[in-house]
Amino acid sequence: MLNAEVISGETMLDLEVSSGFGCDLISDSLCFSRPECLLITGLTNIQIIRVADMIEARAIMFVRGKKPGQEIIRLAEEKKLPLLVTNRFLFESCGLLYQHGLRSS
Repeated sequence: MLNAEVISGETMLDLEVSSGFGCDLISDSLCFSRPECLLITGLTNIQIIRVADMIEARAIMFVRGKKPGQEIIRLAEEKKLPLLVTNRFLFESCGLLYQHGLRSS
């Protein structure tokens, strides 16, 4: 539905997410997201992996075609956190996922 490319964690794509959370602010991700969510963001720095680990996200979907560097991919693999990327914008990605049944955190 999002034409996403799997960057890492191909073997973990059967994990279920309880909700979705779209945000480009680390502070909002920490305050408002819920465990077991799909974190949808355009942030591709190392902190987003640490945030995802802290909030117990199940996976990260990077939007706008942004791909993280190798250091970020390695840390995500250590944390067993699947990474995906879509060329769609954040608003569109969240809307499509919501339209297909994924609710917000």
